[in-house]
Amino acid sequence: MGGEWQTLSLGEIYQFSSGLSKPRSSFGSGHPFLSFKDVLYSSVVPNQLSELVQSTEQERERCSVTRGDVFLTRTSETMDELGMSCVALTDIPNATFNGFTKRLRPRGEQIAPEFARYYFRSSKFRASVNSMSTMSTRASLNNEMLERLTITFPEYAEQEAIGHILGTLDDKIELNRRRNQTLEAMARALFQDWFVDFGPVRAKMAGREPYLPAEIWQLFPERLDEAGKPAGWEMVQASELIEFNPREPLRKGTSAPYLDMASLPTIGSSSKPPILRDFGSGMRFRNGDTLMARITPCLENGKTAFVQCLPDGAVGWGSTEFIVMRSRKPVPAEYTYLLARDAAFRNHAIRSMTGTSGRQRAQADSVAAFKLASPPQDVIWHAFSKLVAPMFESIKVNAAESDALAQLRNTLLPKLISGELRVADAEKFVEHVGP
Repeated sequence: MGGEWQTLSLGEIYQFSSGLSKPRSSFGSGHPFLSFKDVLYSSVVPNQLSELVQSTEQERERCSVTRGDVFLTRTSETMDELGMSCVALTDIPNATFNGFTKRLRPRGEQIAPEFARYYFRSSKFRASVNSMSTMSTRASLNNEMLERLTITFPEYAEQEAIGHILGTLDDKIELNRRRNQTLEAMARALFQDWFVDFGPVRAKMAGREPYLPAEIWQLFPERLDEAGKPAGWEMVQASELIEFNPREPLRKGTSAPYLDMASLPTIGSSSKPPILRDFGSGMRFRNGDTLMARITPCLENGKTAFVQCLPDGAVGWGSTEFIVMRSRKPVPAEYTYLLARDAAFRNHAIRSMTGTSGRQRAQADSVAAFKLASPPQDVIWHAFSKLVAPMFESIKVNAAESDALAQLRNTLLPKLISGELRVADAEKFVEHVGP
C-alpha cells in the first residue's frame, strides 16, 4: 500500500507566507481575523472568526484565508505549541491571519483540505517539526525549515475518503460538545432562576402565569421579604449546605484515579478521563464532588469540574490547588457545581485570594463563608434534582462517548495517513457512528 503513495517536500506543494502584525489598538473592530489561539486549538478554521482587526484592502488580499490554506504556528514559548496546524475548509471573506503563524497555500490541487486537516496534526508530522525546530528563548519555525519538511499522500479520492472517515468521528464529538453545552446552559438557567433571581416568587408577586408544573410552583413563597429573598428562606453560609475539602481515606502509594489541573475545563462540567497514579499527597474526591481551582490564574479562568468520570465507588485524587466541594444532604450534587459556576460566588472566591501577586490562592474557609439563600423545604431540593440530574447524566454519557470516539480517531489517524490501513477497512469501524 505504501508504494502507491508519493512523498514531496512542502515547498513543492505549498507557497509559504507570513501573517499580519498590527498594534493592539487595531484590534476589536473591523474585519475577521484568524488568531494564534484559533490555529493552536482548532484543526479547522472556524467559519465565524471571533476576533476583528482593522485591515486594509491590500492586507486582506495579501493575508487572505481560502479553502485549502494550512496555517502553522511558527513561534511559541514551548515546543508543544510549535507547528500546530489549522486548515481552512472554506473561504473566509475579508479575513486575515496573525503574524505568529505561517500560511501554506496550495500551488495546485494535489492535497485535499480534509486530508491536510489530519496529516498536519498527526504525530508523524509533529515529530518531524520538533526534530528540526530551534529553541533558544522561544521555539521557532522558518521557511527554510518548512522547505525540508515532507508530506506523503495517496491519490486525491483516497485523501477525501480518509478525511471523511476521520471527520465523521470529529463531527460526532463536536455534536456531543454542543449538546452538553446546551444541557449545562439549561441547568445553569434553572439554578439562576430558582436560587439567584427567585423568578417564581417574583412572577407570583407580579401576578404572572405559572411557568413551572403546579406541584413545583406551589413550593415557592408568594413574596420576597424585606431582605429581598423568598419569605421563609434563610440566609446561610455555603458551608451549611456544602462540605469543603471533605476527608477521604487514601493510603500513600495506593494506585488511584488522578486528575491534574489541566483536566479541569474552563467552560463546561466534564473533565478529561483520569489516569492511574500512585497517591502521594493531594486532594481526594468522589463522583458527585465539584473541583474548583483556587490558584491564580486558574480560578479567574474558570477551572472547575463536576466529577462523574471515576469508577463506581472509587476515591480519586489531584492537585492541592483544588478546592473540593461536596453537597450535604439533601442538597443535590448538581447544585454545588452550578453554585461554583455562579458569577457572584466566583467573584467572592477571587476577592478572598491571598498571597503574593504571582501565587495568590483562595482559602477554603473564606470561600465557605459565602452567603446564600436556602429554602426550608427538602422538597425544593428534590424537585431541583429531579430536573437537573438527568441533564448531567446525559452530559456524562455524551462525554464518555466522545472520549471513546477520540480514542478511535487517534488509533485510525496514523494508520490511515501512512497507508497502513485501507479506507475500506477503516469504514467498518465508523459505520455505526450516527448523529
